[in-house]
Amino acid sequence: MKQIYNSIAALLVTTLLSCTGNGNKADGYGNFEATETTISAEANGKLLTFSVEEGNVLDKNQLVGVIDTVQLSLKRDQLLASKNTIFSKSRNVLSQREVLKEQLRVAQNDQNRIANLVKANAATTKQLDDINGQISIIKEQMKSVESQNAPIVNEVKSIEVQVQQIEDQIEKSVIQNPAKGTVLVKYAEPNEITAFGKPLYKIADLDEMILRVYISENQLANLKVGQEVTVKIDDADSMKSYQGQISWISDSAEFTPKIIQTKEERVNLVYAVKIRVKNDGSLKIGMPAEMWLSSSQ
Repeated sequence: MKQIYNSIAALLVTTLLSCTGNGNKADGYGNFEATETTISAEANGKLLTFSVEEGNVLDKNQLVGVIDTVQLSLKRDQLLASKNTIFSKSRNVLSQREVLKEQLRVAQNDQNRIANLVKANAATTKQLDDINGQISIIKEQMKSVESQNAPIVNEVKSIEVQVQQIEDQIEKSVIQNPAKGTVLVKYAEPNEITAFGKPLYKIADLDEMILRVYISENQLANLKVGQEVTVKIDDADSMKSYQGQISWISDSAEFTPKIIQTKEERVNLVYAVKIRVKNDGSLKIGMPAEMWLSSSQ
């Protein structure tokens, strides 16, 4: 009887060892993930329209919503009216400068004429001194007028900058999807009041998934960036295979995440590896998967 028990025990050990050999064991385990982007509002106001639903596939630059811009438009009109008022002041100053420029031109002609008469002893030096003094006065008046116009010009530039800021806010009130992807979570509804930086929805490109697996140090020699590997997921009673490509291998070791296998494995140091896998619609974020270095396995 003891011999029979020993034979059965030996058979069980042999069977277990054959089932847990490297040939029937994946080279890495992990879960699928995707680059998720949270889209936030860039303006304040009421959401007049917001056509986003979870599961929708959005194209890049697709219009998905509009934030009320009435107050912004009114403020812009007010600034433009102020700019026109200031421009009218500037025109008055510039017209004064033009009058002074004409007076200076006439005085300079008189100066040349009197200077020629003085040379011919037909005019006195006092007349020449008088016209020189008159020219100096006109030039000082022109400087005074130009100094009055400088702050007006600066004020106009300040208003123009404010108008550009308002127009930028109005432009950002039109919500456009920044990148192609699938809507994962929706945070807002039409007619809600939103604010700058408030999340509206979360999106991710699910056409290509990332499988993050963890490998031991002795497996590093068999892996390199760009290498083709086989990725397998559960499919009913069998496994479904995908072609994957290693896109990143961690430079530093870390402890195995708690979700991985046994307690003994969780305290070991491992290296993270990212594998790009083309999604046929079956792969989901968080789904577990296996990495096989050889599809024949």
